[in-house]
Amino acid sequence: MELKIVKIEVPEGLNIIIGQSHFIKTLEDLYETLVSSSPTIKFGLAFCESSGPALVRHEGNDVELEELATKYALELSAGHTFVVVLKNAYPINVLNRIKMVEEVVGIFCATANPIEVIIAETDQGRGVLGIIDGLKSKGVEGDRERIERRGFLRKIGYKK
Repeated sequence: MELKIVKIEVPEGLNIIIGQSHFIKTLEDLYETLVSSSPTIKFGLAFCESSGPALVRHEGNDVELEELATKYALELSAGHTFVVVLKNAYPINVLNRIKMVEEVVGIFCATANPIEVIIAETDQGRGVLGIIDGLKSKGVEGDRERIERRGFLRKIGYKK
């Protein structure tokens, strides 16, 4: 077995969700889930097929985001892994809906941070072991940081 790191720099203004499912039908079901979640959402999604032709399958309602999701999925090349790239929406807006898709087994990450995907590769194929999401903690928040955090959530409309 060989361990590999796949680095993904999420472009400014975008978010990424990486998960695992168990069936090629996931692609169309995720498309329907995302497109019906918001009239302004833009997304691309890609799915690493793990049998037969073992292709990266892709869909989306934005060509650039679909190409980006496809690029990331091909870099991962881990069976039954899916990649969603979002614009005009945050993962919090769609994550529970994605989790409710029958084929979805789990979510590895939902973030706008740069990530490193830890991949195990064997003679049979590849699998995601985990995700390093963003930076190592630098300390513990104090009163000032707590006020800033609470203010930020209100500024972007998630708290009143």
